[in-house]
Amino acid sequence: MSDAAPETIYLSDYTAFPWTAKSVDLHFTLDPHATRVRSCIRFEPNPASPNGPESEMFLHGEKLKLIHAKIDGAPVTPTLTNEGLTIAVPSGSFTWEAEVEIDPANNTALEGLYMSGGMYCTQCEAEGFRKITYYPDRPDVMSVFSVTIDGPHPVLLSNGNPVVTSDNHAQWHDPWPKPAYLFALVAGDLIAHSGQFTTRSGRDVTLNLYVRPGDEGKCAFGMQALKDSMKWDEDVYGREYDLDLFNIVAVDDFNMGAMENKGLNIFNSSAVLASQETSTDLNFERIEAIIAHEYFHNWTGNRITCRDWFQLCLKEGLTVFRDSQFTADMRSEPVKRIGDVIDLRGRQFAEDQGPLAHPVRPESFQEINNFYTATIYEKGAEVIRMLKTLVGDQAYREALDLYFERHDGDAATIEDWLQVFEDTTGRDLSQFKRWYSQAGTPRVAVNEAWADGTLTLTFTQTLAPSATTADPQPQVIPLAVGLIGKDGREVASTQVLEMTQASQSFAFEGLTEAPVASILRGFSAPVVLDHPLSDAQRAHLLAHDTDPFNRWEAGRNLAQASLLDMIRTGVKPNAAYLAGLKTVVTDATLDPAYRALMMGLPSHSDLATALHDAGDIPDPEAIHTAVETMRTAQATDLAEHLEELYAAHQVSEAYQPDAAQSGARALANAALSLLSRNDGGALAQQQYASADNMTQQLSALGAAIRAGVGAPMLEQFQQQWRDDRLVMDKWFALQVVQAKPEDAAATAKALTEHADFNWKNPNRFRAVFGSLAMHHAGFHHGSGDGYRLLADWLIKLDPVNPQTTARMCSAFQTWKRYDPARQSLILEQVNQILTKPDLSRDTTEMLTRIAEA
Repeated sequence: MSDAAPETIYLSDYTAFPWTAKSVDLHFTLDPHATRVRSCIRFEPNPASPNGPESEMFLHGEKLKLIHAKIDGAPVTPTLTNEGLTIAVPSGSFTWEAEVEIDPANNTALEGLYMSGGMYCTQCEAEGFRKITYYPDRPDVMSVFSVTIDGPHPVLLSNGNPVVTSDNHAQWHDPWPKPAYLFALVAGDLIAHSGQFTTRSGRDVTLNLYVRPGDEGKCAFGMQALKDSMKWDEDVYGREYDLDLFNIVAVDDFNMGAMENKGLNIFNSSAVLASQETSTDLNFERIEAIIAHEYFHNWTGNRITCRDWFQLCLKEGLTVFRDSQFTADMRSEPVKRIGDVIDLRGRQFAEDQGPLAHPVRPESFQEINNFYTATIYEKGAEVIRMLKTLVGDQAYREALDLYFERHDGDAATIEDWLQVFEDTTGRDLSQFKRWYSQAGTPRVAVNEAWADGTLTLTFTQTLAPSATTADPQPQVIPLAVGLIGKDGREVASTQVLEMTQASQSFAFEGLTEAPVASILRGFSAPVVLDHPLSDAQRAHLLAHDTDPFNRWEAGRNLAQASLLDMIRTGVKPNAAYLAGLKTVVTDATLDPAYRALMMGLPSHSDLATALHDAGDIPDPEAIHTAVETMRTAQATDLAEHLEELYAAHQVSEAYQPDAAQSGARALANAALSLLSRNDGGALAQQQYASADNMTQQLSALGAAIRAGVGAPMLEQFQQQWRDDRLVMDKWFALQVVQAKPEDAAATAKALTEHADFNWKNPNRFRAVFGSLAMHHAGFHHGSGDGYRLLADWLIKLDPVNPQTTARMCSAFQTWKRYDPARQSLILEQVNQILTKPDLSRDTTEMLTRIAEA
C-alpha cells in the first residue's frame, strides 16, 4: 500500500482562497522532455476570505522542477513539498513569477501537459493544472488567461481568441475568467476541418475540428453535431456562444470522453471521429451527445462553474440533463428515455447498492477523480429532471434564466442552484435538497385498494441506511400515474403525484371499474418501484399502456419475472411474455427503434441485483443459461415473423445515421440476432459480405460469432481494419463480449498478447478489460480467472495511469452479493493490489472503500 494514508477533504471545511488571481500570463517553450513554463500571476487580497490576507501563500504543484521564483521582480526561495510550495507574501497586491520545467513525454498519467503520438495536449480537470505550473488549483479561483506558445509545430492552440499566430509561435487571450481546470493547450501536426456558425445576435463564429492527417474524412458529422448543439442551446435555453472561435481537437490517448475547456474542447478520438464505414449508429448517437454535452458546458460549467469539487454535480448533472433533452429532440424521446434508464439502472443503481455509494453531493473525498461517477452524472441529471417535473416547463425556464443572469462569472453551489427555483416559484425546496445529501436508491412500495368506484394507491418509501446516510429521511418523489381500463383505454391520463411523506395515499374517484395502474410513467423518479402485478396485468399494460416507457417496462418486468423463475426452478419461459412480445414487435405502427428495445432482455447484472434483493445468492452461470434459453425461446416463438421483420427494415437509401434509418437497422439487426439461432448464422454471413457500413458489418459479425461461424470473419475483419485504431478497439472488445463464460478470461488474456494491444492507451485497455468486467458470467466465472487477470493488469497499469486503474476497480464493487467462494476470490485480488508499494491515491481509495464495505 502507499506509504502515507490519503488525506480526506471535507465539504464542511471549505474556506475561500485568501487571494484572487486578477490575471494569468503563461509562456510555454515546448520540448518533449524539458518544456519550460513561465508564469506571471497578479494576486490581490480576496475580500470574501474570512481570514483576510495571510502572511504565507500555498500554491499547488506536482512533479515540477522549479527554475526560479520571484515576487514583484525580486527572487524568492519557497519551501517545496511533493504537493506544492509555500512562500511568504506581502499583505497587499503582488505579482508572482515562476519558471518550471516539466516532462510531457513521460507523463503517462495523461493529466496536465502530456504527449499523444507526437502531439502535445492537456487534461487539467480535476487537478491536472498543478502538474503544469504552481497555482492555486481549485475551481473557485477564476482569472483571465493570456498564453504564449513557442514550439516547432504547425498548429499551436490555447483557450479563447488568437492574438498572434506565426511559424512556431502563437499568442492567445481568453477574456472570460475561468478556473485552471479549464485551461487547455494543444500543439502538433494537425489538419482543421472548418465551418461557420452565425449566432442569433449576428456574431460569426469560426468552427474548427482538428484531427491527425488521415482522419479528415471522419469530421463532417461532428461538425454538424456542433452546429446543431449551438442552435439548440439558443432555441431552448437562450444561450449564445461568446467567442470568435470554437475549436475541437481529437486525441487518441485520453482518460475520458471529452473535456469542455473554454473555446478549446479536447476529445477522445472515439467521441468525435465518425464515418459510415468505421462507426456504428450507436457511435454516431454517442458522438452527437458528447459534442452537445461539452458545448453546453460553455454556460453550465464554464461561464458558471463550481465553487468546489463537492459541487461537481452542479455542472455535470445539469449538463447531462441538457444533453439528454437535446438527444430526445434530435432523435426519439421514448427511445432516449428508455436508454437513459437502462444505463442508470445498470451503472448508478449498482453504485448505490455497493461500497462505492455516495450522495449526489458528497460530504468528503480523498481523490476527486474517483467521484466522476454515475451518481454525479446520471443521478445528478435525474434530480434535475424531477425538479423540472415538479415546477413545470415554464417555471423551469424562468429559473434557468435567473440562474444564468445571477451567477454568470460565479463559482456556484447547489444552494445557489436551488435558490433560483425558490425565488422563481415560491416553493420551499429544503426537503427536495435531500436528493443531494442522501446516498442510495429509494424503494417505493405500492398498495392498491378498490372500493365503490374509488382506487386508492398507498405509497411507502424506504431508503436503506448507508455509510454516508445513517438516518435517511423521506424525500420528495414525483410519481407520474395513469390508469388503463379493462378495454385498454386510458381512464385517467397522467397525473404527477407529489410524495413527501414516508407513507402517503392518493385516491382516484368516479371510476366504473377497477383499472390497472400505470405508475412511475416516464420513470419520473430514480427509485425502485415495488408494484405487485399479476402476469395478466403486466401483459395488459404491455398491450395497451399509452406511456411508452411504462409499456416497455411492463414487457421488461414480464421478462425479468420469467427469467427469475427459470433461474430458480428451471421452468420454461413465460408464455404470456412471449405472446405480448410478439404483439408489440409485429405492430408496424410502432417506432422500429422502440420495437428493437422491446426485444431486449434485462442484463445479467440486473438479474443478479434482483436475485440479491429478493434474498437469493446470484449464480452468474445460471443467469447466463437462463438468458440464453430465453433468447432461443424468442427465436422459436417469433420464427414466422423474423424474416419478414428483417426484410421489411432493410435500408435501401444512401446511408444516414439519423433516427429513422438507425431505428430500421436496429430492428433488422435484432431480428438477425435471433434468426442466427435458427439458421446457423447463414444470413449473418450474407449480411457481413454485403455490408457497406459498420453497423451492418459489426452486427453481422457478432451474430456469426454467436452462431459459431464467425472465426473466418474475425480474421477478415482484422485484416481489413488493422490500420484503423478505433475500429480495432471494436475488434478487441467484440471477442471478449461474445466469448463463452468459461473462455472469457482466456480470450482477454490472449488478446493482451496481440501485437496491437497497447495497454497504455485507455481506449484499448478498456476495450479488453472493460469488456471482460461487463461479461457477467465470464468475469464472475467460478474459476476466479477473470478476477486474477484483471488484478494483475491493474497492478501493472496503476503506476502508469492511476485514473484508468481506479475506475476499472469498480468491477469488484458488487462482491458482497455473490457466494462465499466468489467473495473470497475477489477479496484476495483486492487485497493483493492494496499490498503493492507506492499504490496511487486514486486506486488506494477505491479499493479500500470496496474492501471495507
